[in-house]
Amino acid sequence: MQAEHRQRREKLMAKIGNGTAIFRSAPMAVMHNDVEYAFRQDSDFFYLTGFNEPSAVAVLAPHHDEHKFVLFVQPKEPEKEVWTGYRAGVEGAKELYGADEAFPMSELDEKLPKYLEKADRIYYHLGRDKAFNDTVLKHWQQLMRTYPKRGIGPTAIEDTGPILHAMRLIKSEAELELMRKAAAISVEAHLLAQEMAKPGVFEYEIQAEMERLFRLRGGNGPAYPSIVASGPNACILHYIENNRQLQENDLLLIDAGGAYGYYNGDITRTFPVSGNFTPEQKVIYDLVLTAQLKAIEQVQPGNEWSKIHETAVRVLVEGLMDLKILVGDIEEIIKEEKYKPYYMHRTGHWLGLDVHDVGVYQFGEQSQILQAGQVLTVEPGLYFGGNIKPVEGQPELDERWRGIGIRIEDDVLVTNSGHEILTAGVPK
Repeated sequence: MQAEHRQRREKLMAKIGNGTAIFRSAPMAVMHNDVEYAFRQDSDFFYLTGFNEPSAVAVLAPHHDEHKFVLFVQPKEPEKEVWTGYRAGVEGAKELYGADEAFPMSELDEKLPKYLEKADRIYYHLGRDKAFNDTVLKHWQQLMRTYPKRGIGPTAIEDTGPILHAMRLIKSEAELELMRKAAAISVEAHLLAQEMAKPGVFEYEIQAEMERLFRLRGGNGPAYPSIVASGPNACILHYIENNRQLQENDLLLIDAGGAYGYYNGDITRTFPVSGNFTPEQKVIYDLVLTAQLKAIEQVQPGNEWSKIHETAVRVLVEGLMDLKILVGDIEEIIKEEKYKPYYMHRTGHWLGLDVHDVGVYQFGEQSQILQAGQVLTVEPGLYFGGNIKPVEGQPELDERWRGIGIRIEDDVLVTNSGHEILTAGVPK
């Protein structure tokens, strides 16, 4: 993948011209007291470098004569590596990751200015690392103080997101290969879950076997906290307790996906634990399924992103009106979002290195235009939780619908001629 990372850096540098871009690695996150979570690199940093260690900084300086890609890293220290694992070190940063130059992190303040002083602007995302934000701002302010004497230097700081995230939105063939593997592992795990599900089984038992398979197949593990929600728990969108025992006549909603090579799968299926829907469950399931299939039809190059959601909403509202759960004028219901007590989220999101991946959805009034290489989820749902109240002017929810929660989600690639459902292997 080193060649892939180099191509990405070159593309970004071509876009920033005479600027200098700075990227900070992810921090180590603490689970409790002095125990840390397994390290997961910042997605932007990983996308450009492939470097998977904390306490690092990447600098892209296309205007520099020799060092266009510079890494600041933790140096090799055998006595520390015994405890925390091997480090690439300064030499490894050059040999393994293609840096033109590399320095220990301790030399950042000394070395960074020479990659900034001839830039016309600094590209940097002001993130949650306040100390490093302050470091970048400090160097910028120092250069601005000397600008009147030199007449050159960065006069502005610009966020890296608009440029880099537009690049990340279109997946390369190498990225799609990893996403197909993540999807395949996720599909296999959902098939296993459907075999396991029966009255008496606990939600956490299904979660455990799915997540075991994510790792068993060489993946990074779960792409996000697995949702295994039976019965009324399916009406909680981000339910992760997963501690209820499955009962007769329950629906089981599973929203779970595996990560592979840092790329993510994201699948939701809802099905009857006993093998058969109740009449009420079947009506709502068929409605959500129809909405999803119609929405997927809109995943075509040249279509607006918003058309996916608009299509799903119209199908759901028409169905809810047929069931007398919603009443009135359909255009008014959609415009005023009177359906939101039962469908409160959007119909999908970008997918990639992040589960909710980067990329713009709207440019003011103009929706993002779908292009080949984008990957997105399509996931309409309906939720009739026990505490949900209809909006003013809408009827009270009949008790026979209470406790039904259904979502159906697939990962869909935009192709040159239409779309490809990466997760089609799970029945729905």
